[in-house]
Parts: sequence; structure tokens; C-alpha cells
Amino acid sequence: MSRAVLVHGIAQQYRGSESLRARCVPALCDGVRLAGGVIEPGDVTVAFYGDLFRPAGARSLDQPDYEVSDVDDPDERELLRAWWLAAVELEHSAPEAPTRVRTPQWVQRAVYALSGSRYFEGLTERALIGGLKQVRRYFAEADTRRRIRTRLLDVISADTAVVIGHSLGSVVAYECLSTEPGLPVSTLVTLGSPLGLPKAVFDRLDPPPIDGRGHWPHGIHHWTNITDAGDLVANPKELAPLFGSDVVDITVHNGAKAHDMRPYLTARETGSAVLAGLRRSRNDDM
Repeated sequence: MSRAVLVHGIAQQYRGSESLRARCVPALCDGVRLAGGVIEPGDVTVAFYGDLFRPAGARSLDQPDYEVSDVDDPDERELLRAWWLAAVELEHSAPEAPTRVRTPQWVQRAVYALSGSRYFEGLTERALIGGLKQVRRYFAEADTRRRIRTRLLDVISADTAVVIGHSLGSVVAYECLSTEPGLPVSTLVTLGSPLGLPKAVFDRLDPPPIDGRGHWPHGIHHWTNITDAGDLVANPKELAPLFGSDVVDITVHNGAKAHDMRPYLTARETGSAVLAGLRRSRNDDM
């Protein structure tokens, strides 16, 4: 049974649990090894939910043909604005491009700026817009939210001590642990997490924050939040001010792909947090 569970983020709808596992589990094993320990690949499970965002009957292995005009939902625009402002702050500029008819100018500028940003390098416009829509659907569609969280709950076993959530997966992990008392998990590791993003994420969490403070997840004794300074999605970088001083906020450097899951997993800091959680669990069992 799995001692650690990985929860992925957006834009994985054309992968599967095994293909994602082949990409990410070795990276986690490397991170733990850099931290001076060992975790066997068989001790790690991927909680996969990407297929729930795959369009029915889709044959293409790419995003739907989204255009800027498709960013018409207020929640998508709120998230887009947050990413754009973060890019402006990090790059000290935001390139502008010609506008399109009937689309608000700031939405156009934001999409073009982020597509040309070095932090989203290589990401197409439609992939960027697809990501906005997946986040919006998670919060807006109760059934989608429930089914995604069930995917994680289904792979947590009596032996699971650590849950690692990346990007939207950190939200999934947090909400599951915060609404399901009695789970065996005692260590939470969040990577590139948007949990603290006001309006678009933080204020829509389940359970909702009270007086500006997020709920502490049931049974969690150790929470490590790891971010890259250039990760636009992880905004704000520190979660302790919002969820309590027991959150340990750590900064890493992921190179050119600041938000990518694999550089986060290979980081020694991530390996240390996971290894400590596994060791604590073993000591508790003795």
C-alpha cells in the first residue's frame, strides 16, 4: 500500500495515471535520495483526475481551440488578472499586442503577455486558457469537485503518511484533508500552490476561511509549502500568514520551468519534507 500520494495539477487530461506516474515518481525518488533517504517507487501512488477534464469524444491530443474571446467567465478573468499582475511584478514589464474585436483590452493584453512571458515559455494561448477553465470548473462545478476529491480519497490507504499536492492538486489535497477527519495522513507537502490566492482560490476553499484564516487540515502535524520565486501560480509565496505559523514556507529554484512539477519533486527540500514525514510515521508505528 502507498506510503506517499502525489496529486497533480492542471493540463494533464491527455495523460493517464501510469504515464504520469512514469514522469513524476522517479523525480520524487531523486528528491528523497538527495535528502539522504530512499523511497521505493512502489511506495508512491499518483491520484489521477486529469481524464475528468478531457472533452467527451475528443480525438486530438491537444487543447480545444480556445481563443481570447473564450475568457468570458468572471472567475477565469480574476485568475488571469492575478497571473498577469504577478508576471508584471516579476518581469517589471508586460508586452502588449494588438487587440481583438469585442474582447476587453486587458484580457487580450494579459493572455498575450503571459504567452510571451519567460515564466510560461512554450505554453500556447489555448493551453493557457484551458488551464484557466480547469481551475474555474473545479470551483464552480460541484460534481467535478467531488469526483476529483474522490480520486484522492480512493488511493489513500492505512499506510499513507504523506500527501504531496502540486498546483491545483495542492487545493485538492488541502480540501480532502480539511473535510475528511480520520485519515491516516500526518504530513502535507504543497508545491507551487495557489492556496493563498485571494478571491480566485483562497476565498472559495472548502471549508471557507474564517476571518481571513484558512482551516488547518485534520490530522496534519507537519505542512511544508515549497515555491519557486518565479512561479506565477504560487501567489502569494508564503502560506503561513493565512493558514498558521506551523506552515513551513520554503523557496527553491526550478530553473526555466518554475511551475513544472518535476523540478519541484527533484528538489532536496521536497525530498527532505517527504522523508521526514515517512520517518515520523514509521516511528509512530513502532
